[in-house]
Amino acid sequence: MPYIAEYIWIDGTKPTAKLRSKAQVLADGKEPGIWGFDGSSTNQASGDQSDVVLNPVLVVPDPIRGDDNVLVMCETLLTDMTPHPSNTRAKCAASAEQYSIQDTWFGLEQEYTFFEGLAPLGWPINGFPAPQGGYYCGVGADEIFGREVVNEHLQACIDAGLHISGINAEVMPGQWEFQIGPVSAPLVGDEMWLARWLLYRISEDYLGPNETPISATLNPKPVAGDWNGAGCHTNFSTIKMRESLDACVAAAEALGAPGKPELHIANYGSGINLRLTGAHETQRYDEYSYGVSDRGASVRIPWQVAKAGKGYIEDRRPNANCDPYVVTQLIIDTVCSAATK
Repeated sequence: MPYIAEYIWIDGTKPTAKLRSKAQVLADGKEPGIWGFDGSSTNQASGDQSDVVLNPVLVVPDPIRGDDNVLVMCETLLTDMTPHPSNTRAKCAASAEQYSIQDTWFGLEQEYTFFEGLAPLGWPINGFPAPQGGYYCGVGADEIFGREVVNEHLQACIDAGLHISGINAEVMPGQWEFQIGPVSAPLVGDEMWLARWLLYRISEDYLGPNETPISATLNPKPVAGDWNGAGCHTNFSTIKMRESLDACVAAAEALGAPGKPELHIANYGSGINLRLTGAHETQRYDEYSYGVSDRGASVRIPWQVAKAGKGYIEDRRPNANCDPYVVTQLIIDTVCSAATK
């Protein structure tokens, strides 16, 4: 019996890459293999040399089509089988391998915002909803919008075998979060991109109260003014951090070493200056700080970690629209290289 393999990849759009996908029908018993696409249509090649290779890196059950169908997360390669310039996964995998002895784990908190047309889901057609306050982890149709989509997405991620660990409504109405992890890199990036694809795909099937299609956006500042932005807070640990608070502090200090804050901020997602303003539970994008239980710091050491004397740190700077391969690679390089000195 033939089955359908949905090949998913990241394109070359700048400053923020987009997800692309297409389906292939495969004979029963045939594994998804190397495929290709027209890179001139995805900002990844010129028309005279348009072929880009799709190399499968993770195959999971397709929770949308069901049966024996699958989702195939791919990295992009040039036709000589070397990484395509837009392939950020290859560098992440190399860093993870280089420091594999440190056994790095990541947990990514993906915030996103539902829109119906030009306005966030649940917002009045003209004007604004009540100020922030009751929406975070709220309940009730007057404060929560999009729960049906969120619940379907959660179940789809579970059915696909992703390491999704939770969901919650966020501070702004129409805004939500899901978490992937703890998982090592680059797998955490593979799963995050798949979870994002599932979110976008599932949202296609829903209409808002005004009978307009719903869409999910990773815009880091979806609404200007006194509203929270959307981030991808990144929790990180090494084997030493999971045994010692001193190692957690050392990791936070490594991220603040000369030149490192600027490097990370430049690669943590487009529009980061719009979100990291020093307000709305953020440190400014051009300042660096860390502290215990401090949600206004660049890096937070959770109070449970300080109390237990071991655990992990949370880098609160990455944007919702960040590339998880880039973020995890930078954290591995910065923290793990400092730990070996």
